Amino acid sequence: MKKVAVIGAGASGLMAAYAAANRGNEVIVFEKNEKAGKKIYITGKGRCNLTNDSSPEEVLANVVHGEKFLRSSLHAFSPADAMSFFEEGGLPLKVERGNRVFPVSDKASDVTKCLEKYCLRAGVRFCFEEEVRRINRKEDLFHIVTSKRTATVHAVLVCTGGVSYPSTGSTGDGYRFAENFDVAVNALKPALCGICCEMEGLRQLQGLTLKNVALSAVRDGKKLRRLFGEMLFTHFGISGPIVLSMASLLNELPLDEVSLFIDLKPALDEDVLDKRLLRDFERYRNKQMGNALVDLLPKTLIPAVLRQSKIPFDLSVNSLPKEKRRGLLNAVKGFKLAPLSLRPMSECIVTAGGVDLKEINPKTMESKKVPGLYFCGEVLDVDALTGGFNLQIAFSTGYAAGSSI
Repeated sequence: MKKVAVIGAGASGLMAAYAAANRGNEVIVFEKNEKAGKKIYITGKGRCNLTNDSSPEEVLANVVHGEKFLRSSLHAFSPADAMSFFEEGGLPLKVERGNRVFPVSDKASDVTKCLEKYCLRAGVRFCFEEEVRRINRKEDLFHIVTSKRTATVHAVLVCTGGVSYPSTGSTGDGYRFAENFDVAVNALKPALCGICCEMEGLRQLQGLTLKNVALSAVRDGKKLRRLFGEMLFTHFGISGPIVLSMASLLNELPLDEVSLFIDLKPALDEDVLDKRLLRDFERYRNKQMGNALVDLLPKTLIPAVLRQSKIPFDLSVNSLPKEKRRGLLNAVKGFKLAPLSLRPMSECIVTAGGVDLKEINPKTMESKKVPGLYFCGEVLDVDALTGGFNLQIAFSTGYAAGSSI
């Protein structure tokens, strides 16, 4: 039996603590917050999209950084394993659009409670409101210096998260611990966040939600990625599920070289859309253009689409030239936005960058340099798109670390 310290009682920490205790180890969890799972409480708008009902390969297809590294841990503790784990722990689950998995109760707190129950049954001891300030290593033992004591253990699992949502306790402590042991940390970048855009002429769109649209990113005439789903306009630019994922895909690129395009009618090809426009124009032939698109587009979006099409709002429908109709069609199929920056790190759902994966054993999450030192979850340089994939990564890496001790 080994004495094991887990730093951080988030998703990866709770899973790692349970897995280590379940192997017969004596496990103590240090958490600087007053309770466990503080970040879990705000995921999925308080409902907690805890995994995605898909195969490990499908999860890996949604990983932005660390796909090869995560292969082993995702196969060892897959989404199916995670779902069985929670349901066997007394948490009924349901699968929604996009194979997103939520608790039937729609309460993120129930996910944390389920994890805590597993830990307590396995004998895990929790120390809340106790911040780890320093980790020292002497011979084969680690000395954990907290705000209240010094604890001596055989192994340390660093599960401190990133630097996103610092109010939840994610303030980058794990990166400092890594660097103190000469474990490399890659540059931190925002991921799963809103995108600030040039808003001139678009202010009236604030609060508008678009469903079933496609968002594309283009650089040097080449389409980088196309995502389908829901998004919304905000005071700074755009947000929503497909925007958050797009931000993760763009965070290493100079945004002044990127253009974004919204296909407002992805279900219609250009020929079908053109026929639809002609039908609407026939119906509203005595109206102004600003009133002739009400069946096709949200009312607040019409002025902006017409502006991009260079069509006056008050132009009579029966005066619209054919070439202008082509411009309108292009604007509907590719409404252009100019991205300026990603939202600040403090607003990101996850942090990209982190502990260099070349430093870590992918099967056990143990440091290759420092035996007995493990890193799990968001502190690692891994991140994925929206849909429950990031929490699955937290559970899989936590399980890999804990069960290897």
